[in-house]
Amino acid sequence: MTPILRRLVAAATLSVTALCAQPVAAADTIKIAYIDPFSGPFASGGDEFLKIFKVLFDRINAKGGVLGKQLEIVPFDSKLQPAEALIALKSVTDQNIPFVMHCTGSNVGAALIDGVAKHNARNPDNRVIYLNCGALATELTNEKCDFWQFRFAGSVEMRAATRIRSLPKEITKVYLLNQDYLFGQSVQADTKKWLAALRPDIQIVGDELMPFGKVQDFSSYVTKIKASGAQSIVTGNYNRDLNLLIKAAVDDGLNIRFDTYLAHLIGGPTAIGATGEGRLTSIMEFSGNVPVDLKVPEAEKFVTDWREHHNTDFSTLNFMTMLDMLTQAITKAGGTDPLKVALALEGMQVKDFVGQDNTMRKDDHQLLMPYYAGVFTKDVKYDSEKTGFGWKTQYSASAADLTLPTTCKMKRPAS
Repeated sequence: MTPILRRLVAAATLSVTALCAQPVAAADTIKIAYIDPFSGPFASGGDEFLKIFKVLFDRINAKGGVLGKQLEIVPFDSKLQPAEALIALKSVTDQNIPFVMHCTGSNVGAALIDGVAKHNARNPDNRVIYLNCGALATELTNEKCDFWQFRFAGSVEMRAATRIRSLPKEITKVYLLNQDYLFGQSVQADTKKWLAALRPDIQIVGDELMPFGKVQDFSSYVTKIKASGAQSIVTGNYNRDLNLLIKAAVDDGLNIRFDTYLAHLIGGPTAIGATGEGRLTSIMEFSGNVPVDLKVPEAEKFVTDWREHHNTDFSTLNFMTMLDMLTQAITKAGGTDPLKVALALEGMQVKDFVGQDNTMRKDDHQLLMPYYAGVFTKDVKYDSEKTGFGWKTQYSASAADLTLPTTCKMKRPAS
């Protein structure tokens, strides 16, 4: 367990102890559980997201909280394993916490959708809403959709539509390399779908699924990519797997584009550094240069304040949108009753922090939101991870552009 998690878990334990001793005082907070990896090879992502949530919770609490109550985050370690996440969910429901956030791992997300649905069916007086802030597999708001899940991040298909539309016209050969689990399989399928629909001129010269979080040396993959004649690696790999892939490619001198879905997340810019200039791209909810492009001074000030106190980037604008929508829904519902809050969230329309339209679609509980394709370059106002290179917006897709059909057949609760 990482030091930051130990501190927060200790604080959460003290809070629960206080709840038993002084129930009136504890009523002054609205608890929101947060399940993500805080140990294992992907712990850096969980730690970083926890820091971001701390800033966003403080932002809301400084304005008076919600209904006169402060928001309190209660973290639980999933170890990026579905079974561990379900153990954590049991702790959440035992503590009567009405909301649970989770951002990493579509395999974990699928387990939580099922676990929350079963718990709520058995315990109508102790329901919980699953706030999905980053489990991205398209299936989760299609065939696996559920009334109690609200996804506050674009699906893989929304990202894939942005990814393929933003590829340069000179790219004619790509190599697909993805992680062999639900998210990676979803990236593989949706990338192929949108390549066929939008860029039939592009040849897929390699298509592999690799073990998730287990490969230590990517040199054999780099050898195959080099031999294929690909001009671009199109990959959904992220965090540790992506960083090791990029390192192996750099060490080998592989001169190729990295057209990724998630390179902007922690460690990606540092891993590739100057060798990524002009050839590393990512599909993002936000970068520090978006408010510069859109001329939004308040959002730019948030970026500069963040950079003063952190070595990493703020890229998760959807986390801010999620908490803003949740607080509006709690206010509209007049409390934290999960059914009333869920009904208030359905169909909600807001402008995000940079003034772009966001809608929580009632049909499948998928947030319809914009995405930005960024290229890694010196030609920006704000660099990334203090590398001297940052994300320059190459292409923007609005929420309207990304309002794609859904196959969700949602079962709604009777009461």
